[in-house]
Amino acid sequence: MTSSTPRYKAIEDFLLERIRGGAYPVHHQIPPEEQLARDFAVSRMTANKAINNLVQQGYLVRQAGLGTFVTDRKAESSLHEVMNIAAEVRGRGHAYSNDVLRCEALAADDEVALRLGLRLGAQVFHSILVHREDGVPIQLEDRFVNPRWVPHYLDSDFSQQTPNEVLVASCPISDVEHVVEAVLVDAQTAAWLDIDPAAPCLSMIRRTWSDEHLVSYARLLHPGDRYKLRSHNKRR
Repeated sequence: MTSSTPRYKAIEDFLLERIRGGAYPVHHQIPPEEQLARDFAVSRMTANKAINNLVQQGYLVRQAGLGTFVTDRKAESSLHEVMNIAAEVRGRGHAYSNDVLRCEALAADDEVALRLGLRLGAQVFHSILVHREDGVPIQLEDRFVNPRWVPHYLDSDFSQQTPNEVLVASCPISDVEHVVEAVLVDAQTAAWLDIDPAAPCLSMIRRTWSDEHLVSYARLLHPGDRYKLRSHNKRR
């Protein structure tokens, strides 16, 4: 740590090293603020700031009257924003990768035509990707795109840019619709996600608009034990 590094950062780094290294497993109680303050020769306020930062990042949870504990830090997404999953994974300090399973043009069936506001049989672009965090599948993305608004979609290198990044670069998102439900998946989807077919999943149907144009319809499937969805509404 350099002299310009905030003093609370040393405590954060200490705790993160032990959480990520397994010394502090899920549900482990971390040392109290008073002990951390003594050990690092800082004020209790400084120790409190370090802990609060890790609480906000999802590594720790405070339990009134009991202490502060390591959380089961599942991957998470916001219900109110469209985030780039690669950035989310890297923001948690983990490695992002994906497998491209489909990348094709096809004729819209009844459901896709309805979801994208197109006529039955109209050409759409289709991609299926498995997104991974530290090699573990956390999302199956099954996406349909209106070629009129993103004509180069199928030429994209999804190892360098996620579908979300490609769409946002071409058509900045102005509106989004999310529908979430718990589902069971078929054997093929379970194999792609490396889960038991009887394991519950979270399904998020997402449609995105750019101005008045309906650009994309996607079904995002997440293993229920590896993912969570977050909603935050600020009341005025």
